[in-house]
Amino acid sequence: MFIDESGVLSEPLVRRTWGLCGRTPVLAHRCRHRKNLSVIGALALSPGRRRCRLLLRWHAGRSVRTAEVCSFLRALLRELRGQQIIVVWDGLLAHRSAAVRDLAASSGRMELVRLPAYAPEYNPMEGVWGNIKWHRMANHGLTEVPAIHARAKAEGRKVSNDQRLLKSFIRATPLPLRL
Repeated sequence: MFIDESGVLSEPLVRRTWGLCGRTPVLAHRCRHRKNLSVIGALALSPGRRRCRLLLRWHAGRSVRTAEVCSFLRALLRELRGQQIIVVWDGLLAHRSAAVRDLAASSGRMELVRLPAYAPEYNPMEGVWGNIKWHRMANHGLTEVPAIHARAKAEGRKVSNDQRLLKSFIRATPLPLRL
């Protein structure tokens, strides 16, 4: 299981787009204050490597910290009852906290593996974030956090329902995994 955190800002990500000849597209937004929507997500690979699952938890207006990481891990343990879980993630300070280590040790079925420093290309969740933020949510023009939250959740659901896309994120990494 690969875990990572990201965020979506209320300021739209402006990407190149098509427009009618002589009519430049205008993206209207009013972002005086940057509001954020944080997310923690896990891309889970089944033991037989036949299916992938994307699990996301959204946090409006706050960053993902140790408490949110522990809560997410507890939810994963409930969701995947009886299964051994190998968590692969980066070196975020919240991942290295004593509370997270204690939770993993007390569960008896969770192993924590840290990716090498400065190696985001090994985490397929980076591909998930890129797809949601740079492709699906580009040029959104939404200004209110509830609207951004609804749109981001909808786009996350679309990604989680596409097995080919989820497997492509894993294949895009230099990890020696065969699917």
